[in-house]
Amino acid sequence: MQPTPPPALAPQPRWVPADAVRVAGVLSVLVALTFDAVAVALMLLVLGGLVVPRVLRVPGPLDVAYGAGLLVAAWSGILDVYEAIAWWDLVVHLVVTGLVAAVAYLAVVRLGAALHPRDATTRGQRAGVVLLTVGLGLALGVQWEISEWLGHTYLDESIYVSEADTIGDLVADGLGSVLAGVVLVRRGAASSASATSERPSRSPARSPGTARSNRNP
Repeated sequence: MQPTPPPALAPQPRWVPADAVRVAGVLSVLVALTFDAVAVALMLLVLGGLVVPRVLRVPGPLDVAYGAGLLVAAWSGILDVYEAIAWWDLVVHLVVTGLVAAVAYLAVVRLGAALHPRDATTRGQRAGVVLLTVGLGLALGVQWEISEWLGHTYLDESIYVSEADTIGDLVADGLGSVLAGVVLVRRGAASSASATSERPSRSPARSPGTARSNRNP
């Protein structure tokens, strides 16, 4: 089966529900000014990330969940929630990295370098969607852990870094990315099945001879 080419982008609506999350991102930057430079830098990074789904035109529910996840993750760090609740860090890594991996996969699809989940019809193609999603999630997770180490080493020693924390975070990143890949495949299959069922059925054309024989039994 030939993959469906990336669809032409329709005119973008002026307002989508996830834009409320982006407004919250702008307000978060302003509030972060009352904390410190690290908080401001983190919120500016998050604000940049919030724009990505808007550019890619990802599905609305994913856009909202992704943006909300980024804000929760950032504010959890600024407000020391990770220190107050020991298991919260792993939960955030699992959920947010899964959402980020899903958006990253759809970005690769938009570039034309990967199969859209709705076009993954064979077991191998579906496995490929999951594997690429996991690879993207882990790669971004490693990048985040490196940024934490750089921040701890060169900016602020209060940024927590440890071998156990890094390994645990990456395991959660991987699990979240696996879940994201599975969800992409399942939703893609559902979308494909829905599109197939909505296609109008065409009755086979009859030959002239058949038509004459029906008129003259």
